[in-house]
Amino acid sequence: MPKYVDGYVLPIAKKKIAAYQRLAAKAGKIWREHGALQYWECVSEDLRAAGMTPFPKAVKAKKGEVVVFAFVVFKSRAHRDKVNAAVMNDPRFAAMFPDPKDMSFDCKKMLYGGFKTIVEA
Repeated sequence: MPKYVDGYVLPIAKKKIAAYQRLAAKAGKIWREHGALQYWECVSEDLRAAGMTPFPKAVKAKKGEVVVFAFVVFKSRAHRDKVNAAVMNDPRFAAMFPDPKDMSFDCKKMLYGGFKTIVEA
């Protein structure tokens, strides 16, 4: 049965990556508790992309920023919708973002999408 994946790409200041990693670890725990099958957060290391659009350009990364690629795996889109609703209503998740101005990343520069899997190898 095909799964469903939410994917994210976002730039983060190098100096904020440790804070983001702590935040992401907490978020991942919450997503998994509410039923997500997998939760991954990855920081850029090799972004050479001859002839292609590199992630830093796509997210308008500034000097001193790294790119994070993240994804969450669900059983289906309906499962994703149910899990995400539970996460957004979880008081622990809301407490992670008390002041939107003090976030470790800029949501406006984040790429996001939901994807139906077509190959699972």
